Amino acid sequence: MLNINNNTANVKREILVRIAQLQLEGKLEEGVHFIPREMVPRNKPPLRCCIFHDREIIRMRTIARMGISVENIDEERTLASFAKEALSREKPTWPMLTVLHEACNACVKAHYMVTNACQGCDARPCKMNCPKQAITIDRHAHINEDVCINCGKCLENCPYHAIIKIPVPCEEACPVGAISKDESGHERIDYHKCIFCGNCMRECPFGAMMSKSQLVDVIKHIMDSNKKVVALYAPAIASQFDAVPGQLESAFLKAGFDRTWEVAIGADICADNEAKEFEDRMARGDKMMTTSCCPAYVRAVKKHVPALAECISETRSPMHYTAEIAKKADPGCITVFIGPCLAKRREGFDDETVDYVLSTADIEALFIAKKIDVSKMETAPGTIIPTASGRNFAKSGGVLDAVAMRLSDKTILRPAKINGLTKTGMKMLNAYGLINSGKIPAKPDTPNLIEVMACEGGCIGGPSIRKNVKQAETQLDKYVSAGAKN
Repeated sequence: MLNINNNTANVKREILVRIAQLQLEGKLEEGVHFIPREMVPRNKPPLRCCIFHDREIIRMRTIARMGISVENIDEERTLASFAKEALSREKPTWPMLTVLHEACNACVKAHYMVTNACQGCDARPCKMNCPKQAITIDRHAHINEDVCINCGKCLENCPYHAIIKIPVPCEEACPVGAISKDESGHERIDYHKCIFCGNCMRECPFGAMMSKSQLVDVIKHIMDSNKKVVALYAPAIASQFDAVPGQLESAFLKAGFDRTWEVAIGADICADNEAKEFEDRMARGDKMMTTSCCPAYVRAVKKHVPALAECISETRSPMHYTAEIAKKADPGCITVFIGPCLAKRREGFDDETVDYVLSTADIEALFIAKKIDVSKMETAPGTIIPTASGRNFAKSGGVLDAVAMRLSDKTILRPAKINGLTKTGMKMLNAYGLINSGKIPAKPDTPNLIEVMACEGGCIGGPSIRKNVKQAETQLDKYVSAGAKN
């Protein structure tokens, strides 16, 4: 997994901050033109062939950060014209991801390579275990790439670790094979397969996969006093900032939101409903039920494991329930979900109660632009205090625990969790699908309640996090213990 502390992440954050600052000053159209040259001045050593290539990449990133797809755009258009388009649109545009062709490295096809650590040993396990006899050895091993099937047996068997895999990071990270090369060797996304987990966006070391931000849209509504703009923040957001309960509420209010709702409130509703639904399903003889709060997982099943689709809980997500509460409290308000998840942005397209979805990076940029330090904010009381189990939805195992504690008969529960939709996680889903369809017989210990999180660690490991999962879990634990109901 690519470390969150990297140059590409810093550049994308700086662009967001600059856009937010310009828009808050009412100068986005006139000032956006200067972002590339300010970020890549003449005296700065270029990352690529020259500063003009670097500036073009910044230009394309700026367009994406204003919520516009960069595939097949008119290259003669000015950044000011794209800013005008962003400011005038009524709603976000499909899809949520865009691929920067100019930034894509067009990585060579994934393959295995013998390094100079090879000793040409007498045992020759790489050659002996190759199913296609693709390896020859003189003083060192050599792989015939025309014959090799990339099975990895040579890497597994080399005692010197002299064979390495050269991956294509985005393709390697995608659990559903939605990314492949076009005729030019650059990567493209098949949105019929994509589950919007965000792995490609997180893992590409060139930052070619980018989310289309909705920050411009939200700031536009914040600056317009005609409607209330309401922040719905996920508990996972609390794990990304050094804050105690109440400080995030104050930060959102200072940033211009009119009201805040913690999505853990919706998580409590979700857990109540899923507990009842699970008991009802088991009473009627269902083999298993899976949780439904992760939209990337739900999409993965519907697209790739249809045999498991009927097992998905019919309970709506915490985001939906919280947005319902917000709309009832302030009819006509603009609801803005805030979390570290790309798939929630996809879910928001289909949910009539959710108007916009911001990422951790988006809200951090707004805080920086507004000079807000969350850790130094005064505490503002929340409208409703959620339970600790509601807040713990944000980490792997939290949904299971929340549902289990609400069951009237806990003896019926056989829990399991899939912590991350890696390729291994997808294999586990397929296995459960075969059990549900009867192609594999269920055993007495076969799980009947399965929590599935697309991101390893849960929501706190989402694709737009600013802390690693271990740090985020520690901060979430502090946040939960500081002020939640039992």
